[in-house]
Amino acid sequence: MKKAKLYIISAFVFCTAMFGCSDFLEEEPEKIFTDEQIFTDLNMINSVLANYYGRINWGPSLEDIDGHAYTDEAAFSSGGINDHRTYDNNWWRLYEYNFVRDINIFLRGLSSETANNNIDLTADIKKQYEGEARFLRAWAYFNMAKGLGGVPIVYDEIYGYESGTNVLDLQVARSTEAATYDYIIAECEAISQLLENAKTNSPSDNIHAARANKWVALALKARAAIYAGSIAKYTTTPELRLPNGEVGIPTSEASKYYQIAYDATTEIIKGGKYSLYLKNEIDLGRNFYDLFINKESNPEVIWALDYVAPGKTHGFTNNNVAYSVKGDVDANKITPILNIVEAFEYKNNRDGKLKIKDAGGDFIFYENLEDLFVNKDARLYGTIITPGSLFRSVYISYQAGQKYLENGEWKSRVGEPGAVNPTYGLLTDQNGPTSGDQLYVSKTGFNIRKFVEENKDAATRGRGSDVWFTRFRFAETLLIAAEASLELGKSQIEVCGYINQVRSRAGIQSLSSVTIDDIIKENRVEFVYENHRYWDLKRWRRAHLLWNNNSDSDTSMFYSLFPYKVNEPGNAQNGKWVFEKVKTYTTRYPRYFEMRNYYNFFDQDWLNRNPKLVKNPFQ
Repeated sequence: MKKAKLYIISAFVFCTAMFGCSDFLEEEPEKIFTDEQIFTDLNMINSVLANYYGRINWGPSLEDIDGHAYTDEAAFSSGGINDHRTYDNNWWRLYEYNFVRDINIFLRGLSSETANNNIDLTADIKKQYEGEARFLRAWAYFNMAKGLGGVPIVYDEIYGYESGTNVLDLQVARSTEAATYDYIIAECEAISQLLENAKTNSPSDNIHAARANKWVALALKARAAIYAGSIAKYTTTPELRLPNGEVGIPTSEASKYYQIAYDATTEIIKGGKYSLYLKNEIDLGRNFYDLFINKESNPEVIWALDYVAPGKTHGFTNNNVAYSVKGDVDANKITPILNIVEAFEYKNNRDGKLKIKDAGGDFIFYENLEDLFVNKDARLYGTIITPGSLFRSVYISYQAGQKYLENGEWKSRVGEPGAVNPTYGLLTDQNGPTSGDQLYVSKTGFNIRKFVEENKDAATRGRGSDVWFTRFRFAETLLIAAEASLELGKSQIEVCGYINQVRSRAGIQSLSSVTIDDIIKENRVEFVYENHRYWDLKRWRRAHLLWNNNSDSDTSMFYSLFPYKVNEPGNAQNGKWVFEKVKTYTTRYPRYFEMRNYYNFFDQDWLNRNPKLVKNPFQ
């Protein structure tokens, strides 16, 4: 089997010191270097690793903004109707073997004569580099497995074609789905040992959450194991299994994976390096928001995609800020839907449905916009801008129109956003919500707060935002521990102990017993916009049940909240607020997740090049 003779690595990010992570994110023009050049200099090695870190942002994030509107967390808001209904066969599909090959070339270079002759490249530093590179490779395999199931595992091989090479030697068959997860888990365990002494997230060195360490490896091990366990347990449809196991994990293996997840999270918890962010116990909503904004001495973030201004920023704030506080022309690209708002519980009521009508179906009148959301889960404030809340110390008002009485019935009066009617005053607020094709106006009655920076300059196209994107944080460790312990049949006291830590930080009631539905619900509200929901529903095999193509379903259809101000002089309700639940204008169709969507299809070109690949179900 032929291997590359020359290590050619494309690098565009340079470090001035081994752990200078703000510089680690500064971009420079792309260049090509040989191993002789790279492995003689630690800064060059860092630049290659930085390039690799920069290539692994897969799925909905702060840069793939549209991706958030394809689950049940947000809707496209600026502009008109979006026709999306079904899910493509290549949705967030990855086949990252060029990346894997680059990692393998890098790893072989670490043991090259050039590297061995570099006196600055000590054994401990080599472990650091090897561990980080192998982690990034394991992360790539995990992201491929989430969509494709079992994939070819090439280990450390570097495949290359030269004259006379037998192409059959270059074709690798798919591993089973179980073997793929086993490989990821085993790699993470080995990596955690290699990175035993790597710098960790600490008050004096928080920025290192951008780089892999022992705890990052264990966090991926736990997540991979909980995915494998739930796929094994909840795949009850024979059509989602292939005869040789390329997709589908034997049900008998579920407990094994749950135990691995339990052990990995236990190690993280006992390690004591991380804890829930709780710097503002007086205002838990603000505390939850700050968790995603404050990088300094942040004890919760285990691994994040970091940004640094100026130089490396993103447009999440610019695109999603509310119109009334925008810093540029952009606003409201995507906005939260009522579905996710109502997923957040009340402090002492697990039913989070907003109280907009009484038992007889009549409007409930509120003195203030914000009164509707009193006593909600504090995470709602930290995640979503609701009517009447503050952002950047500005009161965010939403008004779809006015309500007035006609023949004993409440009627609606609407206008152009922000325009003042000479007779009735403001009809529709500049923030909306509206049912129309207006640009930059909310169509749902909410705005995103999580990851949206309050700094007005961050809401401009020129500057952008440097808020980081959290990939692993301690709350996930606790919720995986709760799920794994539940599935292993451990005591409810232990299960509740994990989940109640997260709920206590949110200011809501503790649970005395937990079911898998409680776990699903808790994950939903804790990780909104963090690229969890789609994959969670897939691994629990719930996606087709919730996104079921039913136009009357509260889980399949998208809904908005329209606030109306009462304009009926002389009436006791004049000046008060009422709310209506309406189907979201921009999303006319119900979400439709089909059984075929549980696994991506293999591209025909991949199949042509490698006949050893096996097609996925329904392909």
